[in-house]
Amino acid sequence: MSIEVGKAAPSFTLVDTDGNNVSLESFKGKNVVVYFYPRDDTPGCTKEACGFRDLWDEIQDNNTVVLGISPDNEKAHRKFVDKYQLPFTLLCDPDHSVMKNYGAYGEKTMYGKKMLGVIRSTVVVGTDGSVLKHWKRVSRAADHPEKVLEFIQTANQN
Repeated sequence: MSIEVGKAAPSFTLVDTDGNNVSLESFKGKNVVVYFYPRDDTPGCTKEACGFRDLWDEIQDNNTVVLGISPDNEKAHRKFVDKYQLPFTLLCDPDHSVMKNYGAYGEKTMYGKKMLGVIRSTVVVGTDGSVLKHWKRVSRAADHPEKVLEFIQTANQN
């Protein structure tokens, strides 16, 4: 399945830090930022998560929620959330099934070597469940949350 702007976002249900099932469909009526990242508490992933944390009030002001998805387990997510006071939901995708549906798992190059892994990417899902924007590969994790917020603010004005 490929992600196409204007088409319905692939549905999913994953476990959060507290063991609760969280479904994309439960956020109908809100914009949803679904961002995929390789691993909790690593430099790039921490910068990205803290960026979303620091913009949290503005994100919420734009009728938007954030869902971070990585292969990490509940315990790792809980530790990450607590350490950095992350106000949004982190979800566990240990078998990469949702990541594969969203094009966020596959071949990538790290340090000049090709390998399989999580591809840092983001999808903004609109209030009706359709894809508004897809960043297929995020290269600068620290700057990315600001770009996402700018997109959401612009989209809400139209």
